[in-house]
Amino acid sequence: MSALIKSPLNYTGGKSKILPQILPLFPVDIDTFVDLFAGGANVGINVNAKQVVFNDNIKPLIDLYKTLQKNSVEKTLKYIERKIIEFDLSEENVEGYHILRQCYNEHNDPLLLFLLTAYSFNHQIRFNNAIQYNVPFGKHRSCFNDTMKNNLVAFMNKLHGIKAVFTAKNFDELDLDWLKDKDFLYADPPYLITTGTYNDGKRGFTGWNETQELMLLDLLDKLDRRGIRFALSNVIKHKKTENKFLLDWLKRNPNYCIHNIVKDYTNSSYNVKNKDKEDTQEVLITNY
Repeated sequence: MSALIKSPLNYTGGKSKILPQILPLFPVDIDTFVDLFAGGANVGINVNAKQVVFNDNIKPLIDLYKTLQKNSVEKTLKYIERKIIEFDLSEENVEGYHILRQCYNEHNDPLLLFLLTAYSFNHQIRFNNAIQYNVPFGKHRSCFNDTMKNNLVAFMNKLHGIKAVFTAKNFDELDLDWLKDKDFLYADPPYLITTGTYNDGKRGFTGWNETQELMLLDLLDKLDRRGIRFALSNVIKHKKTENKFLLDWLKRNPNYCIHNIVKDYTNSSYNVKNKDKEDTQEVLITNY
């Protein structure tokens, strides 16, 4: 496997650590790869396909990717460096961060969103119900460092070398009628039985609940009946909770394959006890 590209964004639920496990399970002959819940784009940017469709219902995120696709690396880095000076950004200057955040919320400049993530708490992306970025300052811990810069450069170089399309739709609104048997869809939805602020539907974007879960599983069944290959990342069990909808779906579809994923929580932004790691069964489900 060639060297993997890491997203410049620290996106909740990102798959960068388990790419060595899931990418070898993908087909080798992909015409168009559809990343239905692109998030940090770790999967789509590393897939070998003739075309990649990155979709996410968080429009500011997609706008950022479009900007990175359009602009050169040199222009992007110069812009970031200029804004760091303009707002006097550092690991200590909370006032500069707040001014930057206000500026982004007023003008929605996609590159300012990226810069915000560099200095925000745990480099997070989060909005309120009015689509205003609201992550607090990452004092004494967050900045635009060399690692983030290198990830950004590598990501942009790879992005400029592939045929990529970006869309900002809910998964059930995306037109998939054009998919053919050599195409491939990957779904990495919010996990129904794990906790995440992006799940609650209170961030200005559609949340995730039992109805959404069932709609997605039904969509995958429809793709299967058309002969379209797919892979689904999900969690069957977490602590003392099981995803009964997923388990029932798998019982109805014994032809689907279940691949267990070993998840490393070592660098998680929250505390996960060893027993919780043992009690979480993360899987990749494929129809081939």
